[in-house]
Amino acid sequence: MTSYDIVVIGGGPGGYVAALHAAELGKKIALIEPDFLGGTCLNRGCIPSKTLLKHAEIIDNIEKAKDWGIEVSDIVLSFDKMKKRKNEVIERLRGGIAFLLKQGKIDVFNGFGSVQENGDVAVKTEAGVETIQASKIIVATGSTPAVPPIAGLDTVVFHTSDTIFDIADIPASIVIIGGGVIGMELACIFSSLKTKVTVIEAADRIVPTEDAEAAKLLTKMLKKKGIVMHTKSKVQSISEVDGVKLVTCSDAKDAMFTVEADTLLISTGRRPNLSATNDIKLTMNGPFIQVNDKMETNYPNVYAVGDVIGGWQLAHAASAEGVVAANNAAGVADAIDYKVMPRCIYTFPEIASVGLMEEEAKKQGIDVRVEKFDFAGSGKALSAGEPDGFTKIIYEAKYGEIIGAVMVGSHVTEMISEASAFMYLEGTLDEAAKMIHPHPTIAETFFEAAVQGVHKLRKIE
Repeated sequence: MTSYDIVVIGGGPGGYVAALHAAELGKKIALIEPDFLGGTCLNRGCIPSKTLLKHAEIIDNIEKAKDWGIEVSDIVLSFDKMKKRKNEVIERLRGGIAFLLKQGKIDVFNGFGSVQENGDVAVKTEAGVETIQASKIIVATGSTPAVPPIAGLDTVVFHTSDTIFDIADIPASIVIIGGGVIGMELACIFSSLKTKVTVIEAADRIVPTEDAEAAKLLTKMLKKKGIVMHTKSKVQSISEVDGVKLVTCSDAKDAMFTVEADTLLISTGRRPNLSATNDIKLTMNGPFIQVNDKMETNYPNVYAVGDVIGGWQLAHAASAEGVVAANNAAGVADAIDYKVMPRCIYTFPEIASVGLMEEEAKKQGIDVRVEKFDFAGSGKALSAGEPDGFTKIIYEAKYGEIIGAVMVGSHVTEMISEASAFMYLEGTLDEAAKMIHPHPTIAETFFEAAVQGVHKLRKIE
């Protein structure tokens, strides 16, 4: 029986990062993955969606350019070529992960791993079951799309985020059940591809976990794109007649309405994949594995990271947790700190945030102030034809320490790290106002918001 210092179950961004980090610490590592390396993010999530979103952005820009005196003939869309490029990007990144694992001398098992009561790990492959020994185990098995118990759903053909990126053709119409991050990103993709898009969301607004003002602006912009959004609406039943999906819903006043489309996407969250831990008794946090800030479970020498423990359910969160788990499993004391965890939504416009939102800070009893600068006042945003958006800085009143930021607009997902850096270094509004920014840039909006806030503070004093 082969023995390892650390066995990692799951080859996604939590698992492979943990394996690589532990290998750098000189440990003998095995990584178990039944599917492709890279997990959901690379193969069925972040990367395919961002590749297609780039295609969608270019389509939108070509159409926008008509008003700027740049006209082209009718746009011809080749969905096959789009999917081919998407697959090429995925395969290249998969190959990169495999190369890094090989360099790290990590043994990769293509199979299903499960933790045994004695601490060993059983690996089920096509050839049979092999058992390996592990001093420490890191569970990073991720999650799968959650499918709600809707009447009639089992009688119709529907997609989840696992299958939607491989559909054969661009649909004429699509109903998306769920107006969260995944649902709204896909709504933007299909809308740019000229699909008639309808979104059904039970909450009072789309992307309900994010800043309310950001959600309001996103809603306004997506309506301009022709996306129909029904909020405060619950799906009651689903049926299909001659290939057309009929989604019957009730609104906030219990009035019934039906939406028709030829394609149906279920995007109502994700549930943890617990297949690796069915044979041991772990303490749970609701449906997720409970861990402490060291990523330790209640089971001796077993750690867990990523979607399987809930929380942020973000690729970069899983990677950060993977490093912490690897450190502790290798004997290097470490603890996770979620204070500076950026969140990005790649819609049109994008939303990016970090730290506390205004409402959260107030609920915690923090004396907060908020400063916002609209992109309409940005020379770069105006010249680029992207004036819709804002940068909002949340800071505590006494010392001016920045405790959160929200950005809405084009390419803000590339800008949020500046706010993250200020928070990580406990920077203040005054320091942000003194930092020289290049002009003209949309990143200046962070500086301008800080300057506005400092001027107001001086007037108060």
